[in-house]
Amino acid sequence: MNILIVRVSSLGDVVHNMPMVSDIRRHYPGANIDWVVEEGYVGLVRMNPDVRRIIPIALRRWRKSLLSAATRAEISHFRQELKRDAYDVVFDTQGLLKTSVVMRMARLAPDGHRVGLANATEGSGYEPLSRLFHTRSVGVGLHTHAVLRAREVAAKALGYSVEGVAEFNMHPPAMALAERPAWLPETPYAVFFHGTARADKQWPISDWVQIASLLAERGLPVLLPWGNDDERHNAEQMASQTSNARVLPRLPLMEAVLLAQRAALVIGVDTGLTHIAAAFCRPTIELYCDSPRWKTEGNWSPEIINLGDLGAAPSANQVAEAARVLLHSGRLSE
Repeated sequence: MNILIVRVSSLGDVVHNMPMVSDIRRHYPGANIDWVVEEGYVGLVRMNPDVRRIIPIALRRWRKSLLSAATRAEISHFRQELKRDAYDVVFDTQGLLKTSVVMRMARLAPDGHRVGLANATEGSGYEPLSRLFHTRSVGVGLHTHAVLRAREVAAKALGYSVEGVAEFNMHPPAMALAERPAWLPETPYAVFFHGTARADKQWPISDWVQIASLLAERGLPVLLPWGNDDERHNAEQMASQTSNARVLPRLPLMEAVLLAQRAALVIGVDTGLTHIAAAFCRPTIELYCDSPRWKTEGNWSPEIINLGDLGAAPSANQVAEAARVLLHSGRLSE
């Protein structure tokens, strides 16, 4: 069986589709599973050994220069790659018009199916027109977790039931000593994923500083990544008020993944890198300041503590207590 997954973005959503792949592999061990994903996330999908072939797409870049000869040539090459194999099932778990068009471009095997979402979950960007390109649309509950949503779509289409805890099966490539980034400590560290595109999802700098001071008492350094000038400015403010916090250089995606995967403690707002840490089952505190917790909370490991909810940001005292619980678990020795 040849199966294609179309889930092009975003960072957290790509991660949340990994258990769907594990489920398919468990029930169809001989299946070939391919994945269409934005070019920037190829390295992320490559960590999953159950994905046979990754087909990069560059929608974000192409739309800036659709009329150029170079872009047209890249799109033509993408279409050729998409049609290299005939697929028994093509899944679009994103539910957008653009992703359903990509689904439609894939070549189906005889009696093959294009399967997508029949409806939105609350607050999702689902576009009903995407159903025009399905041969089968799968309904999900209004309040279905992002991980479970993808798992249910695959299960209902392929004839099995969703069972057990979500398995992400992500394995970073082996790293030689000479390849170790200069910023990566050799001793345990905490990381604060404080940056997010929406201001109302951020947590107050004063609260971050309070938690950093708590970790300083335990001798745990805090690393502060950033993705734009505003986030760097916020990181510098935090570092200036604490003795144990260090602002990192701007990291490429896979180094940011390494940062999450090696951390002794991760505290982060509702953003992709926090969800990556949770997928690795690192000791993680997810902070929901102004987004619904049910959509993406890490619910597959006791090493993940979810705090806050839509319109109800967690307090510094709540986060401090959660940090004490996770640090007491003994994971700092790893």
